[in-house]
Amino acid sequence: MWVRRFIQLLAGLSLFGLGAALMVRAHLGLDPWNVFHQGLAGLTGLSLGVLSILSGVVVMLLWIPLRQKPGVGTIMNILVIGLTLDLFLWLIPEFDGWPLRVSALLIGVVLTGVGSAAYIGAGMGTGPRDGLMVGLNRKFGWSIRVSRMLVELVVLAIGWLLGGVVGVGTVVFALSIGPLVQFFLPYFQKWWMPKA
Repeated sequence: MWVRRFIQLLAGLSLFGLGAALMVRAHLGLDPWNVFHQGLAGLTGLSLGVLSILSGVVVMLLWIPLRQKPGVGTIMNILVIGLTLDLFLWLIPEFDGWPLRVSALLIGVVLTGVGSAAYIGAGMGTGPRDGLMVGLNRKFGWSIRVSRMLVELVVLAIGWLLGGVVGVGTVVFALSIGPLVQFFLPYFQKWWMPKA
């Protein structure tokens, strides 16, 4: 059971990395955290994947005063998404023309949603950014929705000011990621969750 869940975790994180890479190649706007990473990449010259890993470590350190505990899924989230993001950016060429770019964006958003549902559904620990939202909820009583919105608005604004790409893809991601995860999550939980 643990091995199957771990494979699901890795597959979900890899799909997330692929989806993020497709959104980058679409050049139509990124999710808030990758807008932030892209802005930092312009300053530092580091790759998006490396910056994703580094920011994941920093965010996990913010868990300490919030008394959040990482799981194996937390560590794998930090490493696998960053590594697969860079791998797929290396493998996937730039897209020419609107049809390919729009298709890449839409497929990327859907794959990110499926990947998120798969790794969350594995039940092996939250990602560092998700855990931050949970920690803020427990510490200050803010709803998960408010906690997530505040954190993502802050990183989006910083990333945009640093030169990260905000566009229609950012809006599509923001509006669709929640419903996508909610739709796919039961399919990734039901095979291992105990019967009610």
